This record gives sequence, C-alpha cells and structure tokens, in this order.
Amino acid sequence: MNRKIIRTITFQLHRWLGLVVGILLCIAGLTDSILVFEQEIDNFILGYQMGHVVAVGNLQPLETLANTVKTSYTSTPGFKLTYVEMLEGEPYKFWAETAKGKELRVFVNFYTGKVMGDRIWDDTWLGFTFKLHYQLLVGQTGTIIMGIVALLTLILSITGIGLWPGWRKLIGGFKIKWDGHIKRVNFDIHKVAGIVTAVFLAFIGFTGFCWNFYDQAEPAIYAATFTSKPPKPVSHPIPGKQPLSVTELLQRADAALPNAPTTSLFFPTKLEDVLELGKKQPGETSQGSSTQVYLDQFSGKVLRIQDGLNPTRAEVVFNSFSLLHYGTFGGLPTRILYVFVGLAPLILFITGFVMWRYHHQTKLTTKDSIYTTSN
Repeated sequence: MNRKIIRTITFQLHRWLGLVVGILLCIAGLTDSILVFEQEIDNFILGYQMGHVVAVGNLQPLETLANTVKTSYTSTPGFKLTYVEMLEGEPYKFWAETAKGKELRVFVNFYTGKVMGDRIWDDTWLGFTFKLHYQLLVGQTGTIIMGIVALLTLILSITGIGLWPGWRKLIGGFKIKWDGHIKRVNFDIHKVAGIVTAVFLAFIGFTGFCWNFYDQAEPAIYAATFTSKPPKPVSHPIPGKQPLSVTELLQRADAALPNAPTTSLFFPTKLEDVLELGKKQPGETSQGSSTQVYLDQFSGKVLRIQDGLNPTRAEVVFNSFSLLHYGTFGGLPTRILYVFVGLAPLILFITGFVMWRYHHQTKLTTKDSIYTTSN
C-alpha cells in the first residue's frame, strides 16, 4: 500500500470520526476544562456556604468524628458511612450512602467536631458536571458511550498528527494566514489548534478510555507492564470477636508507616472487607494518596502496603491517569493549559465541520456543472 492511499484512508477516518463524535467530544472537553479546577471552585463555594476550619485546640480523633456523624444522621434511612477524605486545610469530608441510592457528603470541623453541613453530591454543580463528563447523565450506558468517545479521541489525535502539514514544512505547520481567504484561515486554525493540543488530547483520550473500561484495561496494563496483579486483600472474621476500632487500626497503620499522615479512609461495610487507608509519605508530590495501606479489620494485621515512593510498573501507569487526564503533572501552568486543551475540541469540531461543508458544496457545484453541460 503506497503512501498516498494510506494518507487518503487516514484523512477519511479522521474526517468522519470527527463529524460523528464531534458533539460528544465537545461536551467532554468543555466539562474537562471545568473539572481541572473542580477542587478550588468547590472549596470556594463550600467556604461561602459553610465557613472555614479555624485551628482551635487539638484535632479530634477520627473515630470520634465518625461517631458524631453517625449520631447526627440516625434518622436518615439507610445511612452508612463509606469513606472519609482528610485534605490539609479543608473540612473532613465524610461520604455516606442512603436508602434512596444518593451519595451524601457531610462536612465536619476536625477541631471542634461540629458538623458544618451536608449536601447530596448528585444534586451539586460538581456532581452534574462530573456525571455529564463521565456518563452523559444516563448511567452505565453513558459510561460505555463516553469510553468509546475517549478511544476515538485517541485515534483522532494520532491521525491528526499524521495528517499535519508541518511534516513537510515545519514553519508552515504553525502558521495562520489571517489575511487569506476564509477557507484558508479556517484550515490554518484547525491545523494549529490540532497540533498544539493533539498530544494532550491523546493523553486524555487514553486515560478516559481506561477509566470507563477499567475492568478490561486493568488486566491489559498489568500484562503490558509485565507486572503481577497482587491478590485482593480480605479480612478474616474471628468467631466471637468484633472488628477492632478505627483508632486501633489507625495506630497499626501509623506504626507501619510513621510520619505519613492519613489522607483518606474507606470504612469496611462487610465482614470480609479490609480497612483501606490513603497516606502521604514525605517526598510524595501528588495531591492525592499514592500510598495505600490495607489492614485486616479483626486482627489488625497489615496485609499490604502500596508504596507511593516505590511503585510497581503497573502502579506507575495507574497513578499517572489523574495527572495526565487533568493536567496536574506540571502544577498550575499545565492545569491552566488543560483549560484551553478542553476548549480545543469545540474549535476543531467547528473548523472541521466548515471544511467538510466547503468540500461538500464544491462537490455539489461540480456535479451541477457537469449535469448542465451534458444537457
């Protein structure tokens, strides 16, 4: 197959994929631009609605705070704590399930132990934006659709890079001839916006596909990185014995990893569940918790430590997903860049559609001309 045929196939694939999934890709891009700064926006709103945490006295034990939350919501049907997030400078965020299938988030002042407020996550601007981005507000079907869109984004990025005219003349590939014909300006905007954002859109597409099809992507990544998947840690119930308290389990985890503050905790909801802790060791630069500790809730034995400072090859890939998808790998500059990367699909869709319309109208004009001449 010669180069001309390959380029023609690549061009047609790029064109029609862009036209078919363009609208959905625009939705994903625009919502991604918002989610890049979701934490800062949300914390600003929370501070306005509920106030801020002021350091007064000593921190309350996590177990005490959890019991306070449970007591405060005894009248809520089906209330069950599932997770708590403990980030520096922010209220503790307790996540809970309710009988209505809604996810309730309760915000607690960890100095005073006071419940500052709560909200149903699904009903917030953040919940709406995230669900629109991740699943088009239509549940599992939307998750599959947006996963496919993410994969097609990766393909569009690769084909766009291959079609970029700058491979023949580098300077021309980055030039926009603003005084040219509108068709030329439109094409130049498309090629420049495409090549500047293509690599980042490829990252976003790849990570988005892996997240939405995680059950299929996870074993593939373990295989591709030649990494053995660790067995799932489980607790072993002891007859006649209750699970250890959260305080005792936290002490065991702190003994295993001293000087590593706890940043998150998954509460066991079944007897075989483990207590999973997120910790941040000195030297870890990620905002979240790359280090995870898993403990048997009955014996308190540390079953596994996922070391954020010495990750396996597969863990390096998994840990990079959030960095690459939201642009946090370079700090504030790359996050700002990703806001504009999220706008790129809209620009590319509009300019691509305009190019298709010009091409379509030219074909129709040519056919009419041939028909008129022949008659």
